[in-house]
Amino acid sequence: MQGRFFGRAVLSHNPYFIFKNKFPLLSFIVSRIVTMVVILFILGWALFALMALAPGDIVDQMMQQQLMSQTEAGGGGAERDNAFSEEQLAKMRAEMGLDKPFTVQYFRWLNRVLVHHDLGVSLISKAPVSFLIKSRIVNSLVLNFISLVFITIFSFLLGVYFSSKAGTRTDIAATFFALFFHAFPGILLLILLQLFASVTGLFPVTAYPDFPISENPIKFIFSYSYHIFLPLFASFLGGIGGTMRMIRSTMLDQMGMPYIMALRSRGISERRVYLHHAFRNTLNPYITGSANLLASLFSGSLVLEIIFSYPGIGRLMYDAVMQQDVNLVLANNMFISALVLAGMTISDILLALVDPRIRYGKEG
Repeated sequence: MQGRFFGRAVLSHNPYFIFKNKFPLLSFIVSRIVTMVVILFILGWALFALMALAPGDIVDQMMQQQLMSQTEAGGGGAERDNAFSEEQLAKMRAEMGLDKPFTVQYFRWLNRVLVHHDLGVSLISKAPVSFLIKSRIVNSLVLNFISLVFITIFSFLLGVYFSSKAGTRTDIAATFFALFFHAFPGILLLILLQLFASVTGLFPVTAYPDFPISENPIKFIFSYSYHIFLPLFASFLGGIGGTMRMIRSTMLDQMGMPYIMALRSRGISERRVYLHHAFRNTLNPYITGSANLLASLFSGSLVLEIIFSYPGIGRLMYDAVMQQDVNLVLANNMFISALVLAGMTISDILLALVDPRIRYGKEG
């Protein structure tokens, strides 16, 4: 008993626990941000390790490109073999910092980013990495944000509606199609939609207009909507199945709760019971799962952007990995991971604000 009392007395004078007890939500936000930074640090180190374990490096890629260009130009065999000497290769690796252990390379990269705010240059195109990311990230954000909005709106509308039709033929048919599209391979769906566009000619096989927005903004908006319809439709079908079923099951669970029976016994209309009481409690699991939905949309957009030639961050990532462009791969991964982790943190904060029963850092 004395040891327990002494431990509580020590904790009561600890500045961290004082801050945590006075500001539970703020301390939770700070802890989440610190956790996000630690995860990003470990993730960056792991990416450097994976790139170091991969066979070859970007210098080998450049040598192969040089040999291919000499072959196409009709160069001799001896000339191709001596395209780069060992000293030249070692010098190129030293200039790029590839001769150091991957941990040293990673800390050098961190120093350049945090101190000088410089993401470096692409080792292939020699363009600034920040410029390449800025030119692509907007396209990916717009596409995934539109997908998230449509999935959210229709998931709630259909989930609430079909929960009121539980057990009927309509509900069984909707559940079947939701499970079907949720389990259907996304890459196969994208390929089938592109084949449909190619055969019928109703939609373009590429997902981006062939002229810039500065040329004609109004025309670009209509053309962009027309080009992204099929990719957006595929993303919508892949995401709405699981989200709609989650909202439907949550609504059915809420409708069986004792407080719903009490509300009905007081004569409150069924419409108000659904929309003002049961519906609000479906927000909690959706907010929790929205971060995972956002992460799945970004990961799925990689395949989408490759198949439909959409100039987004996923296609840029694919090209960087294939060319082993370390600076571009790391910056892309860290940026996307930061977006996903930030989405998870925001979803936790929104969950705390929506549900007043949650008290972070307090017992009971």
